[in-house]
Amino acid sequence: MNAFDRSKTDALFQFSHISHSTQEHLKKVYSSLAICMCLAAVGSYVYIYLVARLVTVSAVSPLTERKRLAVLEGFALLTGFDLGPILDSVIAVDPNIIATAFVGTSVIFICFTLSCLYDTHRGHLFLRGTLVSSCSILLLAYLTSVFFGSTLLFEANTYLGLLVTCGFVLFDTQLIIEKAENGDKDYIWHCVTLFYDFISIFRRLMIILYTKEKDKKTVSQRILCKMIPTDV
Repeated sequence: MNAFDRSKTDALFQFSHISHSTQEHLKKVYSSLAICMCLAAVGSYVYIYLVARLVTVSAVSPLTERKRLAVLEGFALLTGFDLGPILDSVIAVDPNIIATAFVGTSVIFICFTLSCLYDTHRGHLFLRGTLVSSCSILLLAYLTSVFFGSTLLFEANTYLGLLVTCGFVLFDTQLIIEKAENGDKDYIWHCVTLFYDFISIFRRLMIILYTKEKDKKTVSQRILCKMIPTDV
């Protein structure tokens, strides 16, 4: 019985119909695949670890400030990596979009921040309920656009998301001021909040500008094709 089972096992791993060179090639392919899977797992672990550390960073003792800054810097680096695919797509259409989106994000961020700094009544703190409800609507709209493949709904979601993110800049800035006035001087955690707001605005502005520029090029190509005579 054991001999029979062993013969079945040996037959399972016999690939005599595949040439030796192809077998060696497949070994390299699957060895490389295993390495890639391991590296992907390590990258995912590092990302999750840094995110988890950021979530609990407000509870860490001030004595570990250097470690917290290191975690913050690592998270910022990974965020840059995460933007890579979007940046690559944007560069393929028009590299100037990146600079335009960055300048636009900076202007929006500075203007809304100054608005909060000059507001003595902390009126933007009451935006919390509206912003949370808007996030739920955005999530529902996004899932609907993915499920039905609606381009119009996706664009509406992008514009509304940009508006909501601007609202979060107002709310988060005034919340940071309010906390600081009450003794909470955790600048690292407050930096995380504003950094996320800035990146969110930058990402959405890039998507909006990218979509418009791509549509312009599509229309221009169609017009050019119509102008070219078809008869020889």
